[in-house]
Amino acid sequence: METGSVTTPFGRRPMTLALVRRQLAAAEMKPGKTAEKWKIFRDACAAMDLLGVQSNSLAVLDALLSFYPDNELRQEASLIVFPSNVQLALRAHGMAGATLRRHIAVLVEAGLIVRKDSANGKRYARKDSVGEIENAFGFDLSPLLARSEEIALLAQQVMVDRAVFRKTKESLTICRRDVRKLITAAMEEGADGNWHAIEAIYVALVGRIPRTPTLADVAAILEEMRMLQEEVVNRLEIQQKTENTSTNDAHIERHIQNSKSESYTELEPRSEKEQGENSSDSNRQRSRPLKTFPLGIVLKACPTISDYGPGGAIGSWRDLMSAAVVVRSMLGVSPSAYQDACEAMGPENAAAAMACILERTNFIHSAGGYLRDLTRRAEREEFSLGPMIMALLKANGQGALRAG
Repeated sequence: METGSVTTPFGRRPMTLALVRRQLAAAEMKPGKTAEKWKIFRDACAAMDLLGVQSNSLAVLDALLSFYPDNELRQEASLIVFPSNVQLALRAHGMAGATLRRHIAVLVEAGLIVRKDSANGKRYARKDSVGEIENAFGFDLSPLLARSEEIALLAQQVMVDRAVFRKTKESLTICRRDVRKLITAAMEEGADGNWHAIEAIYVALVGRIPRTPTLADVAAILEEMRMLQEEVVNRLEIQQKTENTSTNDAHIERHIQNSKSESYTELEPRSEKEQGENSSDSNRQRSRPLKTFPLGIVLKACPTISDYGPGGAIGSWRDLMSAAVVVRSMLGVSPSAYQDACEAMGPENAAAAMACILERTNFIHSAGGYLRDLTRRAEREEFSLGPMIMALLKANGQGALRAG
């Protein structure tokens, strides 16, 4: 194989260190290595996006491979093809000359072929006395052989990603259908709650699906759609279990969102007797625990809490709970009130509730009294954290769930 030395391109075409590395890698192939050329080509087609090439570039590569006489690329053979531009254009389905040259450059830049130019830039082969090719100048296909395993792995990764993408899209379609039908049923049957607001969130979420989504786009929308589905189901379950509740989830959402709403005026009980009474109430076991929202959603809804995390940032639930303790002390919430909230809601939800209170502290007169009220509602299974989170996402204007 005639790739033992580095060659430079003819004329004004520049030489780069990347080209040097590719030629050296091709020269250091394992002795005796072989690969079927059309299998490499099929793998390159599957991995075209990862390789940074287009379909027209692959058409040129297909044409170049067709000029190589054998079906297998072999390390010990000459892997240089030397067609003229006219011949190459014909086999590339009549591609225009300027387009042909551009896509040859793309293949070189992608490291799939290497130019081996003659002194005058012409492509030809010099044969010995017995008719064997002694030296050739044109396009070296050895990078394809050298990278055959890498290209195959890229193709496999693309196949895996496509399968994951297909399953994720199917899950989003099913979840989207379920949420739409649950909201419609709740509205048609007169279920309590601000279902028009929930529907607006759903419509806005569907409207964010791109025309040509990526896997990351679909996965992010699916996570938020599942959160909305859980919230809808949670509201319907709460209504079924509590027919005569004093307030409902929609009231909680309006209370936390409306900047002109009446601020909570209940004062934090400070006497030892009052604290003992509330503590005994909070020790009652909930029959069904509150749903814990994803940490990322909580931080989007309540970005202020991050300033109180270790080092000014929050990277885990442990960090959020540590920050909540700092905020509790800063807002004057007694340890017993926060402990009651932890027992009634769970430590993660209690920390998230403190983050919500901090975010709307300008509209709450007594943080401790407000937290105790949420705790009592949680004990009666009349409280869900979802409306508070959603309201703050919409109020911030930068949350993952935002109305139109």
